[in-house]
Amino acid sequence: MELNNEPQANPYNAGYNNQQVSPVITVGEWMLMMLISIIPIVGIIMMFVWAFGEGNPTKKNYYKAALMWAAIVLVIYILIAVLFLGSMFAAFGNM
Repeated sequence: MELNNEPQANPYNAGYNNQQVSPVITVGEWMLMMLISIIPIVGIIMMFVWAFGEGNPTKKNYYKAALMWAAIVLVIYILIAVLFLGSMFAAFGNM
């Protein structure tokens, strides 16, 4: 019987051998980032900085997703405002 000392290919971790693990973001850091995010103008600027600047990939992905959700909500609000204002102008235009 011949023993094979070569490492066996594992299909479950294919492609993950050379990736670096990003540092864990602590609860305190998340709390601070969320606190900064709710400040009106500073929060929006910092969301862009955290999303597209250098740093932890987990934080970058979170803030990219948050910005996408903010854009979706903004579009929905604009559509509702246009529909509401259009109906108001139509209602008062007939008077």
